[in-house]
Amino acid sequence: MTATAALTARALLLDMDGTLVNSDAVVERVWRRWADRHGLDGDEVMKVVHGRQGYASMAVLLPHRPMEANHADNARMLEEETADLDGVVPVPGAGVFLAALTRLDVPHALVTSADVALSTARMAAAGLELPAVRITAESVGESKPHPEGFLKGAAELGVDPADCVVFEDSGAGVAAGRAAGMRVIGVGPRAALHRPDAVVGDLTEMRVERGPEGIHLHVG
Repeated sequence: MTATAALTARALLLDMDGTLVNSDAVVERVWRRWADRHGLDGDEVMKVVHGRQGYASMAVLLPHRPMEANHADNARMLEEETADLDGVVPVPGAGVFLAALTRLDVPHALVTSADVALSTARMAAAGLELPAVRITAESVGESKPHPEGFLKGAAELGVDPADCVVFEDSGAGVAAGRAAGMRVIGVGPRAALHRPDAVVGDLTEMRVERGPEGIHLHVG
């Protein structure tokens, strides 16, 4: 879609990292240390980890390692990430965007690969209000790019998946939104590589309105 695209929806499903919160500095620190411990190339690791839960990224990067080891490693890394908030900031426009959703009473949910502790800590560090409906790592049995999280978010809001628009920054997230039968607005350069329905550099490029037939999302 062009920079002046408009989409209509009944509900919005919002990823956190890279979409509402810029946590790239922490993600880089934690995952590059993990790559060093396992003798992996840090640059190659960073191509995989965005959007997925940690254990799912590890399964891609170390395909022969037992999943129990991945889950144990993931738990340690979640604690490490939750304690490291240095450099966590809001994506430009995120605060205004979330405030508009609340003011206009737009049904929306956070759908994140982070757990409750990490999502709470990062949203607070970025000075952002947590949506009332939250789908976190504890809510699902499958990681993005599986659509489970987005489908659960739609169900919690009582909205048909086809009437939802997803906001995502990663390839795994864009794929999950598509697999859920939803349209996807990509936020930032990572998302743009995966051909979402529309792309914005950040959330300052979004305008939300309510009309009789639903929510209008103006891109650009």
